[in-house]
Amino acid sequence: MEPDMADVEQEAAQFESGPRNLSGLPRLIVRIIAAIILILAVNQTFNLGFLVGWTLIDLRYYYAMIALGLFACFMVYPLRSGRLDSPPAWYDWVLGVAALVVCGYFFANAFNIALRGWEMAPPELAVYFSFALWLLVLEGGRRAGGLPLAIIVGVLSLYPIYTDYLPTAIAGFGSPPSYTAAYHAMGSESILGIPLRTFAQLIIGFLLFGAALQQTGAGSFFMNLSFALLGKVRGGPAKVAIFSSGLLGSMSGSVITNVLTTGVMTIPAMRRTGIRGTVAAGVETCASTGGVLMPPIMGATAFVMASFMNVPYAEIALAAVIPSVLYFFGLFVQIDGLAARENLKGLPADELPSLRTTLKEGWYYIFAFGLLIYMLLVMRREALAPFYATPLLILLNQLFSKRHRWGWADVGRFFDALGALFANMVCILAAVGMIIGALSMTGVAATLVNDLLRLAGGSPTLLLLMGAITGLILGTGMTSTAAYIFLAILLAPALIQVGLEPMAVHMFIFYWGMLSFITPPVALGAFAAASLAKTPPMQTGFEAMRLGSVIYFVPFLFVYEPALVLQGSAATIALYTALALAGVALFAYAMQGYLPLVGPLFPSRWYGIPLRIVLLVAAILIAMPADIIPGWTDLDLVLLALALVVPVVVFALFENQSAVRQSTSA
Repeated sequence: MEPDMADVEQEAAQFESGPRNLSGLPRLIVRIIAAIILILAVNQTFNLGFLVGWTLIDLRYYYAMIALGLFACFMVYPLRSGRLDSPPAWYDWVLGVAALVVCGYFFANAFNIALRGWEMAPPELAVYFSFALWLLVLEGGRRAGGLPLAIIVGVLSLYPIYTDYLPTAIAGFGSPPSYTAAYHAMGSESILGIPLRTFAQLIIGFLLFGAALQQTGAGSFFMNLSFALLGKVRGGPAKVAIFSSGLLGSMSGSVITNVLTTGVMTIPAMRRTGIRGTVAAGVETCASTGGVLMPPIMGATAFVMASFMNVPYAEIALAAVIPSVLYFFGLFVQIDGLAARENLKGLPADELPSLRTTLKEGWYYIFAFGLLIYMLLVMRREALAPFYATPLLILLNQLFSKRHRWGWADVGRFFDALGALFANMVCILAAVGMIIGALSMTGVAATLVNDLLRLAGGSPTLLLLMGAITGLILGTGMTSTAAYIFLAILLAPALIQVGLEPMAVHMFIFYWGMLSFITPPVALGAFAAASLAKTPPMQTGFEAMRLGSVIYFVPFLFVYEPALVLQGSAATIALYTALALAGVALFAYAMQGYLPLVGPLFPSRWYGIPLRIVLLVAAILIAMPADIIPGWTDLDLVLLALALVVPVVVFALFENQSAVRQSTSA
């Protein structure tokens, strides 16, 4: 049941700057770079001190990461996508060497930068090197994150230079090009800012663990486990997509990679059971998108969020538990309603893997995840956790797995994967850091908060709608991490100032940046799934929106009720979680026109849609926190919802029983 990774890489090239298939010297260099980055990270994380005087100072460590990441990027990612079999060209080598030289200059002058404030008063030579680093990071970000990301970052990184020419509301303190370049290259809030520091201090270990999971066969294990558990139930392959994508998505942190890894199995299986192509691709899109919200490994955005909020990553992972459960529960219920309404069967038992055999082959993953979760949640040692869990995983794999036991070739592929991951993250996060740097230099972040509050009239709902729309727009051109960072700087302070809980606000912003992968016109996740299903991309995107309609409703629940991000007493959390689950279930079933124990909801009746809208309104009333409506209690809202639901359900039961009697008598 394991997907063909060659096909995955070929499909991936259509949607993002996929890594080259390197060989020979370039491949060896990337493997060495991955090993060096790993050694530096271990030295820094555990404070081993075996490079005292060279990398112990943080600035040198960060510049070393940028140098190695950029060089690997120019080897791994081609100038233009679609030429993944070509070796690095002469200009790739030139750019790689230039990155080493430029970062080497800053590495050698780290003490001057730190002690003499070169970002504020740079010598002339440092300015030239700063411009060079600015351009190299932009090119690295373009190759790793795509042209839209590079354009947005490029325009915003120039913001201090042209801000004086903008309207007063969005103008800030202007800076000459030389100062702007120096601040980007040597300031603590730009290229060397929170995104890159988070990578260097925290993300590397989790990338290591994720790569080890993939290379030890966790992908095929989770896929087989999903098919064994859910393959036989109604709409089984669609439910397999939800379950497996939720498990795999947190490992990769990439929506498109998730689609192309699980979709090669789930989409054909869905189509064999009678699910239309656009529906199959839409299901996979929604499921894969939610994977980056699933703890314990949630992708780069969650780690950046922890740094922004200055809280342990474990708090972010715990806060994401209920939102991710609501996301996947809503999707699961909606698929169940679709399968029941269209009488979709599961796969035959002889086509499914044995649950017993699957668990026998992959039981040891539980211990690696157990150690990781224990160190994250109990010991609160998030920086150290993956560096302990990864060796345990590899050791157990070597001892107990016959199919995925590593040889030297597998070790090489492991470092190939690490090299590509490290290059991708360094380039994207260093580039995104310049957005923070530009806004920091101009001071716009502080003044824009008051402008937003004035524009929204102090209304939390209007601010949230502005944030949701902006998140979707930004997500079409940026990675979800970049969209989150932009909104965390500009919008989060305004939302917090009107009284919303900080954790819920930041989770809300993260959520909406993620949903851009589902939402047309630039629904990259849907386009990737459409390539596998051979369906029209735009139609697939709108189908994903329809199938996942309930997930657009979820973020407003937890931002208005902080108990859903675990901010409150156990009783409060349990109450609002139960109400949210009930509301999400009713919403999803009403969208699909089916209710358990009732059956179809008014098929082919002119009044079907109006009555289903009544159920949708009732679902929102059940899940909605009462604080939104002054003077109302949760009990009032639930009673009002029941007053709407009961007559509709009774009417639907009456109609379905009448239809059964008519068909029997006929």
